[in-house]
Amino acid sequence: MASDTPRQRRILTVGDDPDNAAEISRTLREHGLDVDLVTTGREALRAALAKGYDAMTLDRVLPDADGIMVVRLLREAEIELPVLMISALSDVDEKVRGLRTGGDDYLTKPYQPDELLVRLEVMIRRKDASHAASDNILRVGTLEVDRLSRLVRRSGVVVELSPAEYRLLIYMMEQSHCVLSRPMIFEAVWGYRFDPGTNVIEVHIGRLRKKIDTEGEEPLFHTIRSKGYRLGA
Repeated sequence: MASDTPRQRRILTVGDDPDNAAEISRTLREHGLDVDLVTTGREALRAALAKGYDAMTLDRVLPDADGIMVVRLLREAEIELPVLMISALSDVDEKVRGLRTGGDDYLTKPYQPDELLVRLEVMIRRKDASHAASDNILRVGTLEVDRLSRLVRRSGVVVELSPAEYRLLIYMMEQSHCVLSRPMIFEAVWGYRFDPGTNVIEVHIGRLRKKIDTEGEEPLFHTIRSKGYRLGA
């Protein structure tokens, strides 16, 4: 049985100032966070690329790299790890540079430990909310379904579906690019054993094709002879 205990948050702290790094680590650990400390940009990139962290605190100046360069490389690698940049540089232009490069927040030294904690908490909550929202959206090509609102769109145009058509579409989108046999579809969508004599699947897929694979759109519904159906570009 799965545990109801919340997962301990992991923070990657990057900085070569021993006193400051020790203070950050102590503050975060006292508040129940798991902290890994590295001292160079190279180590920061290696750790972040390995993933598993909820956020990063990043010194603006490192012995082998500029913090802005580290953020830029992370974003180019499509690593979405929230980054709190920390710097003694309080100039507005420096803050703007850090944020425009891909930093999520910018904290100027000196600062209070409580402010560091709050800023990290806000970044992590924002990340969690973003992931929760994206989990509710299914996409295959230009076809998009919002499972919360049950809204279906193709290239931005709303598509009206019956309840059965909607259930069938969701199942096929969740298994997109897989060949689904008629018994698999029937049992997953209609919930009982497949009847070889029924044409209900053909009828509903035909209706979905007419509504979704409209003129000018790339066909998404494919019939795989003697095997079943596949949804995908």
